[in-house]
Amino acid sequence: MKVDLSDLNAFVVVARARSFREGARMSGSSASSLSEAVRRLEARLGVRLLNRTTRSVVPTDAGEGLLKRLDPALVEMEAALDVVNGYRDKPAGALRLNVPLSAARLVLPGIIPGFLAAYPDIRLEVMIEDRFVDVIAAGCDAGIRYDERLEQDMIAVPIGPRFQRFATAASPAYLKRHGRPEHPRELLAHACLRGRFASGAMTPWEFERDGEVVRVEPTGPLIVQAGGATELAVDAAIAGTGIVYLFEDWLRPHLESGALEPLLESWWQRFSGPFLYYPGRRLVPAPLRAFIDFIKAPAEGP
Repeated sequence: MKVDLSDLNAFVVVARARSFREGARMSGSSASSLSEAVRRLEARLGVRLLNRTTRSVVPTDAGEGLLKRLDPALVEMEAALDVVNGYRDKPAGALRLNVPLSAARLVLPGIIPGFLAAYPDIRLEVMIEDRFVDVIAAGCDAGIRYDERLEQDMIAVPIGPRFQRFATAASPAYLKRHGRPEHPRELLAHACLRGRFASGAMTPWEFERDGEVVRVEPTGPLIVQAGGATELAVDAAIAGTGIVYLFEDWLRPHLESGALEPLLESWWQRFSGPFLYYPGRRLVPAPLRAFIDFIKAPAEGP
């Protein structure tokens, strides 16, 4: 029985994503084209592979069985094609990274231009995702996260600054009206601009000095979704609405311009920088290997 490989790939993308829309986002296709491809495949096989509702897409038993058999086959196909890639002067193909907004803003700008200049035949796709996800299920080759969110079976390579800090800041106008907190607990009496993860959890505000760790849960007039709406909190802080707590490097331009003033700087908590992570159980494709070698080069240089 002959089937189109592109239809099989469309089925795998949708089955992994559990959504035509999400599958389209991950694969760069349209939801309608994926839907049509799955319909063709089901018609060819004579069996339903996906149960579709208005809210979800779930593989049938037949679909689950097909997905389990296809996954290793597709990995082998990718590996076979990558062998050919090794005969090129420079690697070519797609590299898909799943990264949080903070890494896209603070880490990748210093890496991507040089990498793409060194490897002009590689097409890089960066997907912004602040939740921790299975990079393979998301259709990506690798991700960037911090060490406390890495899974045990992942290979992790340092990328970007090895240490970062969370900073607290407010505008001169806000401080003139409300005064300057001298201890983290005094933030409980201030208007603080909070962030909430997609899971619903609020981002904690943690401070540390001389071995003492202070964690506070301040309140304020604005809560934004961590990641996507973070810049709104920064803009509100600059406008004098309240105090913001964010990566020091993110706030640095506003601190240097004077739009924001640092608060509680001796309490700013230091933490280890991010890692590029990828599954150790799979053959590393040539574009990803090139990226790993590129980010390692500065650390290994003279």
